[in-house]
Amino acid sequence: MKRGSKFAIYAILTLIFSSNIAMADVAKGQKIYVKKMKSKCAITGSEFAGRHSQDQWEEIYDAGRLKEEIKKICHGYNIGNQDLPHIYDFAYEYANDSGKIPNF
Repeated sequence: MKRGSKFAIYAILTLIFSSNIAMADVAKGQKIYVKKMKSKCAITGSEFAGRHSQDQWEEIYDAGRLKEEIKKICHGYNIGNQDLPHIYDFAYEYANDSGKIPNF
């Protein structure tokens, strides 16, 4: 009985911690944009995110075309796959219909 309880607790904790690690982060996306993309894109983060509405960013991301869209906007910049979820969250958060402006 104890062994089963320990396993259940371990499984629950593993799920909780792994789901937090997999989550994207708006602030991290903003930081990535400023450090890696801004010089290549030659536009501010709010101009980048404002290129599309939230629905459009969501459609682009869900279709797997975010990397391609970044290349188009940022003059061929090749972003790493590990940064895509964070950049998506940043672009979605500050899209042209969000009413939000990023603080840099």
